[in-house]
Amino acid sequence: MFTFIAIIMMIASVLLVLAVLAQDSKGGGLAAGFQSSSQIMGVRKTTDVIEKLTWGLAIGLFVLSVGAAFFLPRTGSTATGPASVIQQQIDQSSAPIQEMPPIPDGGESKPAAEPAPQK
Repeated sequence: MFTFIAIIMMIASVLLVLAVLAQDSKGGGLAAGFQSSSQIMGVRKTTDVIEKLTWGLAIGLFVLSVGAAFFLPRTGSTATGPASVIQQQIDQSSAPIQEMPPIPDGGESKPAAEPAPQK
């Protein structure tokens, strides 16, 4: 389901880019080609359709983004083991540490050296 939503989001993003590029910030855009008022849609209706399409795509992309968060694949510990390398390293570092064998000191124990008197 997540893959399907991601594909729909990509298509909506491309259409949104095309709709924004079709607009002109000064009111021209695709409507600039329709100089005659006898056209089917006319100048004003063309800009209205593109503006509504832009808003619709932007809202749809937002809704899809929020919806995709619910279908995002979850990763975590499963019955087969941890899902990430970092989790494996954490689990290994928390394993009990084996004690090191004592270092042989030659059979004699030497007293600690006394500190030299300060002048």
